[in-house]
Amino acid sequence: MTRQFFLEYENGPRAIADLHDHLAPVTCETLWNALAKPQTMDAMHAIYAGPEVMVGLPEEAQNFDPEAVPAENQQVIPGTGDLMWYYQRPYQMGGLPFEFWEIGVFYAPGARTLGPLGWTPVSIFATISEGLKEFAEASYQIRLTGIKKLTIGRVE
Repeated sequence: MTRQFFLEYENGPRAIADLHDHLAPVTCETLWNALAKPQTMDAMHAIYAGPEVMVGLPEEAQNFDPEAVPAENQQVIPGTGDLMWYYQRPYQMGGLPFEFWEIGVFYAPGARTLGPLGWTPVSIFATISEGLKEFAEASYQIRLTGIKKLTIGRVE
């Protein structure tokens, strides 16, 4: 049976994403364990990637070594509904001193993982299979109105 995560905006739509255990087994297992307890995070709109909302995995869920998660199912042109994992080490991106444990959701066509230093391959670990239309509409609104709370957890 396919494992799934739910993604739900506060006072907003809920989407279901199917994990790609066959394409990104370590990433899927790692995030499945990290999200054993649903996590609510601030979702912000990406600047460079186009139609993407992104969240930082909270410290409570950072229960693994991010550098031990291999590059799997990497893409630079993700599909609509794809979820990605990316770890940014301190000072990796243009000298920024902080790390970022990122889960991103690409909600419409035209996304690309282009950042301030150029193309940045990311691991695609899941794809939304239910509720994409409503989720995409709410995600687009973040671009206009700002940060929204997003909860991600297991469907069990």
